[in-house]
Amino acid sequence: MRVLLTVQMDTEKATKAIADQTLPDTLKSVFDRIKPEAAYFGTMEGLRTAYVVFDLKDASDIPSFAEPLFQKVGAKVNLMPVMNFEDVQTGLRNAASH
Repeated sequence: MRVLLTVQMDTEKATKAIADQTLPDTLKSVFDRIKPEAAYFGTMEGLRTAYVVFDLKDASDIPSFAEPLFQKVGAKVNLMPVMNFEDVQTGLRNAASH
């Protein structure tokens, strides 16, 4: 299932991870696990935030990428199912036929 992973990083912990240069390695280890379709970075509610779209194959995979984010940057982690335009079109066709 395609999901949007939103990672809001604790300012103090993320600043420390930037200073000691561990943030890039943490993100790379997470991205190597989930193989994102897209990743963008910005802010949300004043916090450094990553917006990552990827295919979540099984719910049991969540701890493998969420735990490093919790532990290394004190992140708030949210997952939301999302669709691309093709998915929406298919879903609407299916809804109309019922």
